[in-house]
Amino acid sequence: MRIQSNRLKDILAFAKAELAPFYPEREIQSFFYLLCEAYLGMNKTAVILDLDKPVSESELLKFNFAIKDLKKEKPIQYILGETEFCDLKFKVNEFTLIPRPETEELVYWIVEKKKDKQPLRILDIGTGSGCIAISLAKNLPLATVQGVDISIEALEIAQKNGRLLKTRVDFSILDILNPAPSFSSELDLIVSNPPYVLESEKGYMRKNVLDYEPSRALFVKDSNPLLFYLKIIEFAKNHLVENGSVYFEINESKSEELSQLLQANGYDQIEIRKDISGKARMMCAQKKHSPNPSDSGYAIH
Repeated sequence: MRIQSNRLKDILAFAKAELAPFYPEREIQSFFYLLCEAYLGMNKTAVILDLDKPVSESELLKFNFAIKDLKKEKPIQYILGETEFCDLKFKVNEFTLIPRPETEELVYWIVEKKKDKQPLRILDIGTGSGCIAISLAKNLPLATVQGVDISIEALEIAQKNGRLLKTRVDFSILDILNPAPSFSSELDLIVSNPPYVLESEKGYMRKNVLDYEPSRALFVKDSNPLLFYLKIIEFAKNHLVENGSVYFEINESKSEELSQLLQANGYDQIEIRKDISGKARMMCAQKKHSPNPSDSGYAIH
């Protein structure tokens, strides 16, 4: 099947016919409007009002290639090379996770709790595209923010996003499983969205995630599901100031275990927050001066 003409309405009809086996019609239309904005600079309203508009041959080719990629279930964010997060546009590619709405909720939770406690020294572990670090820098302008990741390729994207969004975030390489002893900053807050999806959960995930997003940023072995949290908690012991905070995005099935791990390592004021879908997806805790494992209890909001 070929696109009947270079008019927008025929491109849309072609997209619907080609993509119908893979996506609902509403999602196909959403893809089309995103492509029009990226390739033509036209918003949804402008497109609806001018569906007879012809596009150039080069623009038509872009639509054609994008539809072919969508048939392979490649994420639209990777096709366009960007996505929106916390009202900011971030560059993304196959070396970075696509930011999720629940991660936005984590950022806004931190801003809500810390907006009156500036200046802060913040570290984002596993920064990826830099979306958490940069969004915190934008919303907490007096904060000093750092982002670290094991992936050089991801850090290149994070640095590019920092420049494009005009934020001063220091990005550097760090393997949190084997952190360099020279990392000695005194921090007020550590935040992380580490790998937490169990390998056994792969069967419930969509092809567009499994085939395209970086697996080492997503998955952890079932035999050691809290590996990254434990390493971050150990790291935080040496780098957080007294009463400093950790904030995590979490696997909802592991909230109780993670809470116990935090308590056993000298953290209190543990809070679990549910996301907009009612799932326990975020947790924060405060570093105590001396560990007190008998101090139990935590809040769910």
